[in-house]
Amino acid sequence: MGDRDAKNALYREFAAVGKALGNPGRLELLDLLAQGPRSVEELAEVAELGMSSCSAHLQTLREAGLVETRRAGKRVYYSLTDVDVAGLLDTLRGVAQRHRPHTEPARRAYLGPDDTEAVDTDELLRRVRDGDSVVLDVRPEPEYAAGHLPGALHIPLDQLTDRLAELPRDREVVAYCRGQYCVLAHDAVRVLSAHGVPARRASHGMLEWRLAGHPVERDLSPG
Repeated sequence: MGDRDAKNALYREFAAVGKALGNPGRLELLDLLAQGPRSVEELAEVAELGMSSCSAHLQTLREAGLVETRRAGKRVYYSLTDVDVAGLLDTLRGVAQRHRPHTEPARRAYLGPDDTEAVDTDELLRRVRDGDSVVLDVRPEPEYAAGHLPGALHIPLDQLTDRLAELPRDREVVAYCRGQYCVLAHDAVRVLSAHGVPARRASHGMLEWRLAGHPVERDLSPG
């Protein structure tokens, strides 16, 4: 029979990860870092957190072994320690979706009315391969640079209305963003449809695409 103190010590290690996940702000930071490395300043701005609060959350995640840091000049950049952390986030959200009854109403309240048609991953893979759709990435520039679907056109959502002329009109647009709980692609399809551009959204996004091992391109341009 195993030693009780040793067993308790083992379970405390597991619990440390669970405790780090037990905060909505920290889960959002993990969601952002699943897209690619970001500085503390960028994370605080996107997650709408104060710098001190953001730094404290990141320190908790680091102590739990979920994120790591690198320094570039005066800035500190955070990233997930491994892809399995993104998988943990995806599993956690899936469990909540399946077993917590308030999750689905909360999802619908955030993503808005069910007024956008989705393209599943198999069809999107075919479209990426065949080039018969305009695959549109509507995430912020740092996330696109860190990794995007092969051949994807990049127009951040907040620039989309002003850059409609860049979209070919002879093919349907398929917009994608961070993942299935990201509102950006939903909003992009609403904008495009309002301007007469045929558009659908990807049913999943960059998080699920990476976890499935699908090909990813990166922006290797200087700076």
